[in-house]
Formats: sequence, C-alpha cells, structure tokens
Amino acid sequence: MPQTTNDNPVIDLGVLSAEPAEEYHAKAGEYLSSHHLLDFMACPWLYRKKQLGLIVDTDSPALLLGRAAHVRILEGRDAYETQFAIGGPINPRTGKPFGSNTKAFAEWAESQGKPVLSHEQVELIEQMAAGVAMNDEAVDLLLYGRAEGVVRAEYCGTPCQARFDWIHPHRGIVDLKTTADLTWFENEAKRRCYHNQMAFYQAVLAQVIGELVPVYIVAVEKVEPFRCGVWRVSDNTLSIARQENEEAIRRLRRAWEIDAFPTGYEVIRILEFP
Repeated sequence: MPQTTNDNPVIDLGVLSAEPAEEYHAKAGEYLSSHHLLDFMACPWLYRKKQLGLIVDTDSPALLLGRAAHVRILEGRDAYETQFAIGGPINPRTGKPFGSNTKAFAEWAESQGKPVLSHEQVELIEQMAAGVAMNDEAVDLLLYGRAEGVVRAEYCGTPCQARFDWIHPHRGIVDLKTTADLTWFENEAKRRCYHNQMAFYQAVLAQVIGELVPVYIVAVEKVEPFRCGVWRVSDNTLSIARQENEEAIRRLRRAWEIDAFPTGYEVIRILEFP
C-alpha cells in the first residue's frame, strides 16, 4: 500500500457500488467494517457478543436524527422525503401538528412503513442543513461527488467493506458528523476514535484505487447556533491510526483462530494517582 497521501487525487467514482444501507449491513458477517474494528479495539468481548447477536444495536431517536440529517444534507431533499415519513398528522381542531407522544401520531407513524420524523425533528434537521450551507469550505467539499458509495477489498488479509458518507473525485473522503458543541469537537473526535475510523476508510479505498487520498470531516452542531466546521485529518494522524488498525486486525485474526475474546480486564490493575 502507498504510504504518502496524494493531495491531488483523481478518483473514479465508478469504483463505488450503490446499495441500500440494509444490504450493506447484512454483509457484516462476511466483511470487517470500521465500526466492527472499533468495537474490537474497545473490547474484544463486546465485538464477539455483537457478532453472536447477543447485543443488538437499537435505533435510538439520536441515531435516527443523525441518519436523517445525513440523507438530507448529503443525498438531497428528494432522497430524504423518499426514505422518511416527515411531519405527521395535523389536528383539525387546532390546525397544529399532533405531538409525537400522542395516539394520533403513533397511529400515523405505524401506517407509514418507514422511519418517521416529527415536525420538531424536521425543523432541527433543516437547521443543521442550513448550518452546513453557511460554511463555504463544507459547501465546496460537498458540491460535487457521490454519497454513500461502497467498496469492498482485502486489507491485511481480511475481507473489508466501507460505506463512505461522501467521495469528492478531486478532494478525497468526506465524513459528516453531528455534535452537540463544535468547541469541543476535537476532543470528541479523539474520544470516539474518528481518526481510526477515517484511517480504515482511507486504507480500504486505497486497496481499490492504489493511492491514499485526503480525508476531511465536516461537523455540524445539532443545537443552536448550528455552527459547522471542517477539519482535514493530518497525514501523521492517519498514519499512526493506520498502524493501530493494522495491529488490531492482526489481533482480531488471532482471536478468531484461538476463539478467545477477552474483556481486557482479566488481571488486577494498579490504581494510582500522582
């Protein structure tokens, strides 16, 4: 694999496959993804329990909101309105929407056959989209490219898959994140290991196109004032994270060979404060 990032890539968007999120996630048993790798790096036993179906990820309101915001901002209004039921029924007596906790809203939601968003959630998503639109750098990165493209390749001797938020053919990988406070986003990015996630994306794509491309993160607040910022992940950070990922994949392959998935807390530790 190349070790130096090409700052002037020309990415053939034709290498990206288009498939629904459900189809992509259904192949989780065959391919390693960045989220599965991060689970293993955090706790091998957590990773194994998810693989066994003992822990099932639930679609919380926060995850639903984030997913809907991604579709609205990256794929556009048509895709957004196709994939989500928006708004809810109107109370004929008041002319205002029924609340999301009312029986009328619940009955309407059940009849839609797809995820539903309340009027409050729709307004919040529009505010987030407006926040992204206010940042010229974010607009430039998202002006041209392709959303939710998928690649699969062997990386470190392991079948892997990646689903990219956005690929700009001349700028590289762009990932959209939502956050509560942009001021602390860099701390949040470190805590959530976004650098490892981005390094995985970069490396898997490199197996397909033969070069490492730049990686950007567009982050937008989900509360007032809905600020949006853009970060380029440094080459040094990606290089270190790539080494961490590759070592973790080697440990993962070994764990499967010997069928051992520890918690990481099997021995006594020393608690000492300076």
